[in-house]
Amino acid sequence: MTNPRSWAGVVALVLVAAAPAFGQEPSAAAGRVKVASGSAFVVRDNKLIPAQAGQVVFEADALKTGADGRLGVTLKDDTRVSLGPSSEVRIEQFIYTPSDGRLGLVIKIARGMAAYVSGQIAKLSPDSIRLETPAAIVGVRGTSLAFHVEP
Repeated sequence: MTNPRSWAGVVALVLVAAAPAFGQEPSAAAGRVKVASGSAFVVRDNKLIPAQAGQVVFEADALKTGADGRLGVTLKDDTRVSLGPSSEVRIEQFIYTPSDGRLGLVIKIARGMAAYVSGQIAKLSPDSIRLETPAAIVGVRGTSLAFHVEP
């Protein structure tokens, strides 16, 4: 008969191996930082990460600039989001798997100045895009927009 302690050890090893690593980044990037200058950050897991060109950006990341900061991000569907000084935006949702018909983008503009240029999601499924501010929700139909949100 097999030793029960051996089974307990095997089960423990399987559970540890199957659990995601603590602090592991999401597997699919939403896009990349294209330009960053001054005080520009990606906020992930409540940590400020200095933004650098080429840096990966994930769904649920926030983008934040200080008084001297500017930041530009290009998402995988070619959507472009740019922030001016003293701004904050959060990528609430980014789904881009056109082969499965799964498309969606929700961006929350918390404060400051932000510019948005539509990408492929807007062309393929315009109803699946929302730009949210504290005072309004904007539906996008394939266009360019600029926002100034007061705190």
